[in-house]
Amino acid sequence: MTIPIDAHAAPAELPIVGQPRERCDALRNRRRILAAAREIVVAHGAEGLSMNVLAAAAGVGKGTIFRRFGDRDGLLHALLHDDTISLQNAFLSGPPPLGPGAPAPARLEAFVVALIRFEAAHVELLLAAEQGHVGADPPAVSSFRMHLLSLLEQIDPSLDAMLLAELILNSISARVIRRWNRVPGGSTAALERAAVALLRGITGPR
Repeated sequence: MTIPIDAHAAPAELPIVGQPRERCDALRNRRRILAAAREIVVAHGAEGLSMNVLAAAAGVGKGTIFRRFGDRDGLLHALLHDDTISLQNAFLSGPPPLGPGAPAPARLEAFVVALIRFEAAHVELLLAAEQGHVGADPPAVSSFRMHLLSLLEQIDPSLDAMLLAELILNSISARVIRRWNRVPGGSTAALERAAVALLRGITGPR
């Protein structure tokens, strides 16, 4: 890992011998812990993700996990972080129709489909994160809501964008997705089609 050096930085702020190696070791530990955590969630769900089990699976001390992530909520946030950023980058600066360049109705439909797929892929983590944010939204949900509000206001400023955004998020929440996937014949693809059909009342001709 290359560390940029600011020529105007004070000597105490410059990298010291050995520090890059320590940072690389910390990065490897972080990746090992997160990889082990993902395997546990896939095999046993987020409920099976305890610090003791994770420490044994990752081959690190439990104290290392606490130092890296603070607590279990911090660990869950870290597991969601990279994929959340990828989705945000896709709708903020990626190619259309999810990203800029497409009409707002097309972007809204593409975003809802992308959000369903994101939540289906992380359903157990999202449900666990909800439990850790009782009375408040996980950070990812707040950013998704803001994007929905922006698109809805572009489509029709007379709409109650705040209420519609809540209805959309609630209708495709991780809880709904998990329940639907447990229904015989239920599938993420079917949920995507149903969500787009409902959106056509907003994205269709005004």
